[in-house]
Order: sequence, then structure tokens, then C-alpha cells
Amino acid sequence: MADLKARIAKRVAKELKDGDVVNLGIGLPTMVANYIPDGVDIVLQSENGIMGMGPAPEPGKEDVDIVNAGAQYVTVNPGAMFFDSATSFGIIRGGHVDATILGALEVDKHGNLANWIVPGKMVPGMGGAMDLVVGAKKVIVAMQHTQKGKHKILDECTLPYTALNVVDMIVTEMGVMIKVDGGYMLTEIHPDFTVEQVQEATQCKLIISPDLKQMEEE
Repeated sequence: MADLKARIAKRVAKELKDGDVVNLGIGLPTMVANYIPDGVDIVLQSENGIMGMGPAPEPGKEDVDIVNAGAQYVTVNPGAMFFDSATSFGIIRGGHVDATILGALEVDKHGNLANWIVPGKMVPGMGGAMDLVVGAKKVIVAMQHTQKGKHKILDECTLPYTALNVVDMIVTEMGVMIKVDGGYMLTEIHPDFTVEQVQEATQCKLIISPDLKQMEEE
């Protein structure tokens, strides 16, 4: 599973451009910071009030006073800034975040996102996701394609929404899907899978790109 998550994180990292301000959600998305391509200088923002995060610290070198919004230890780069949540959400709501990368419980063909609660179960909650997916210029969902064999990319979300019509791109271990008119287009596929297998793992009907290519990992 760790290898699959790394595959997803590596591919997502290729979407980031020099100078981007990027917010990483908790869980798998935090791994993206470890795979930023050489020569690409981005600024990582955390909604608890950090601008300029670095990758996860080496074991034993954690600073107990520096954590991200998911209470995970992080590092900071030279020139990093710390500020209150009001300022942080002003940055997010003001449209100054170029991309947000987060996980999902469900995404549907309309670009709707459900990622904050499973009724009756203890989960982390909404956090800043509601603001981020509306305020960021690009929303990328990084997740495994299914959950214990159950579809996560659906015709219609069944769980409570985080936001409507916001997901621009989905990256899973199977491939890359981008939002187009009428649903999601499969633009890249991992060589471990066939188009038929990706479609079987997806409830909604995928549009297959005429220029479908192999999913980039390196």
C-alpha cells in the first residue's frame, strides 16, 4: 500500500509549477512534499498558519512546535512565516492558493466532493477543506481508486458533500483523470492496469482520451 501511495504522490508532484502556492491535505497528500521535481520551487501553505513548509522531518529530528493542520510534524524552509488562522484563511479565501491536494471519500462525475464525514463514524472532520476547494485555483484529489473494493468515483456521491463541482483532477494508483464536459476523462493509465480494469473500478462512465498515455512516475 505504501508503494501505491508513493506512486500517487509522485505523479501529483509533477502537476506543481515553479512559484506555486500549494496546500496539502492530511494523509497521502502530505507525501507530495517529498517528491517535488528538481528545479521546481513551490511554497507550501498549511491552514493552521504556516507559509513555507518543507518535507517531513527525519525520525528523531522533529520539532514539537512545528506541526501542520493534521498535527503531523513538519519542517519549514528558510524564510517561512507563521501567522494566525484568520490570516491563513484570508489567503485561502482570497484566491492566493494555486493548488490544493487532498484525499476523498467519494468524488462523482459532476466534480462533487465528499471527504469529511462518514455518518456514525469518527473521522477528522471538515477542517479547511470547504474553503480550500472553493478558494484554490486548482483542486487535485489524490487517493486510492477504491476502498476495500468499493467504488469511490461515482455517478453521484452518497456521503455528505464538502463542495459541489470543484474537483479538477483525480490521481489514483490506476491513472489520471481530468474533469471535462460530461464527466472525467482518463488521460493517463498505469501499465499495471487495462482500460477495462480502470472502468470496472469506477462507477461512473469514463471518457477515454484519444491520446491516452502511460502514467508518469519518474
